[in-house]
Amino acid sequence: MKQAQPINNVYVNVNLGYISRIKPITVQPANVSDTTFTISELAREFDVTTRTIRFYEEKGLISPAREGQKRLYSQADRVRIKLILRGKRIGMTLDECVEVIDMYDPEHNNSEQLHSLIDTVRARRERFLQQRRDIDDILKGLDEVQALCEQALANAGDTP
Repeated sequence: MKQAQPINNVYVNVNLGYISRIKPITVQPANVSDTTFTISELAREFDVTTRTIRFYEEKGLISPAREGQKRLYSQADRVRIKLILRGKRIGMTLDECVEVIDMYDPEHNNSEQLHSLIDTVRARRERFLQQRRDIDDILKGLDEVQALCEQALANAGDTP
């Protein structure tokens, strides 16, 4: 009797709705604009909840100014949120996003930041390719089981 093969657990988290909305990033120096944004404006722009933005603030990733109880986000906060969300959409963890963003150093051509991002992207890509191979193996196994069941039914004179 053939022993059953163990089933590999594979977790894949892909949200294809975001991929078509990815737009090029343009980063402006902080002194170019004194424009501020409310939490609602940013939530609407990036299609996230205000809770998400407050979470980034609680983690110290952005630092809005306060006008009474009202949060006022700078252009730099806006760009940082945009970069974090872009990283999350390509499968980076929040810590990885922040690590790459914090390397930003325009005075030195951002070489270290870019090399780090390339390494992260390569690692992510390899992980996703492995997950794809795992899913293909699982689908092949399911096809085999289905074929065996259909053959057994056909041999018994029953059809699926």
